[in-house]
Amino acid sequence: MLKASLPLRNLRGVVILLLMAIHSFTAYIVAQPAHQLSFDLAANDWEWRAFPINDVERWIGFDLFCAFLFPYVMQLMFFLSGFFVWQSLRRKGWQTFLGHRLLRLGVPFILGTYLLIPVAFYPVYRITAVDPSWSAFWSHWTALPITPSGPMWFLWFLFALNIGAAALYRLSPWTGRFPAALLAKAVDHAHAGRLFLFVICISAVAYLPLSGSYPPWQWVEFGPFEFPPAFAPQYVIYFLLGLTLGANDFERGLFDLNGVLVRRWVIWVIGSLLSFLLWIIPTAMVMKGGGAPVAALQLAGNLGLVIFVGAACFGMAAVFLRFGTGRWPIIDSISEHAFGIYFFHYAVVLWLQYALLDLRFPAVGKGLIVFIVAAVLSWGVAGATDWILESARLMLARGAMVLKRPRPENEFRAPSMTSETQA
Repeated sequence: MLKASLPLRNLRGVVILLLMAIHSFTAYIVAQPAHQLSFDLAANDWEWRAFPINDVERWIGFDLFCAFLFPYVMQLMFFLSGFFVWQSLRRKGWQTFLGHRLLRLGVPFILGTYLLIPVAFYPVYRITAVDPSWSAFWSHWTALPITPSGPMWFLWFLFALNIGAAALYRLSPWTGRFPAALLAKAVDHAHAGRLFLFVICISAVAYLPLSGSYPPWQWVEFGPFEFPPAFAPQYVIYFLLGLTLGANDFERGLFDLNGVLVRRWVIWVIGSLLSFLLWIIPTAMVMKGGGAPVAALQLAGNLGLVIFVGAACFGMAAVFLRFGTGRWPIIDSISEHAFGIYFFHYAVVLWLQYALLDLRFPAVGKGLIVFIVAAVLSWGVAGATDWILESARLMLARGAMVLKRPRPENEFRAPSMTSETQA
């Protein structure tokens, strides 16, 4: 196992918590719509998918928190997902790998989209519904011309990237080695700054042309297959970055625990904060209006977003490579059950936000209640589900071993005539 695996494992657990925090706090941000959006109103392009619950209690601090995390959390998740893929391909082979991924990602995507997500969005319907019954909701749900998948979109998108990685492994002329000679030559991986600039340039080429037509929060869908078109190329780029770094011996360079990224972690953190300003200031000026040069500000904000995403991802990696080298029991368990937590948390969050709507309580308190309770419940349900699935797998494996066990030669042998005579 690579030495960098433990810090990145800890980072995965923290990233899941940060994503859950974003979903927990969005009901209480000032930028929320002024009123609850109608469930059936097509004129708003069913914006309740992005803003499911709108609470009257708001706090600007949650706006800043979510604005700081929203642009790069999913890129980090794709990076971490890609980092361990090539190792898994080496161990299992591409066919077994794809079969496992189909069960791990494809089946949960179907179950989540068609069973769990309707339950998650049911309270959104109840807020403005004349008839809040489940049967009425189901009639409205099935009448929608879209198939909302909520956070489940990540599963199909990641599965598609895993198929691409398996195809690359299958076609690679180097057995078990990632064919990234061009990247290795183009970037001195021991120099984090050069790799950062390389990623920023590629991301800018992919993002800037799309940003003019698609804002970051806009989604497109083809049946249940939803994705944000502006960010989708970045997700691919960061997945490939993780795939490349995880496949090669990069821990002696970028992920060296005594390397330049770790030694200059303070610079990367400060750079992340400064690059956040490069994005948020022009973006806020565009939203405020007032005769400012909108086109120039939009371009500056979009370029600032690309820089901020890269700086934040490198900064988070640097911090965890510096301070996350030990085992943190709670974070380790959360990381172990990260998939299940991701799968279940959204329904828990929306129902908790719905339950607190009529409570007159400060937004800070509501947001923290939702986050803490959702984290504990999702963690518990994910742990129980993983235990049940693992127990079922072990029982099936033992049953298969029993069936394959050769029977003794004298088992079930009919008594001989000699023995009968002697008896």
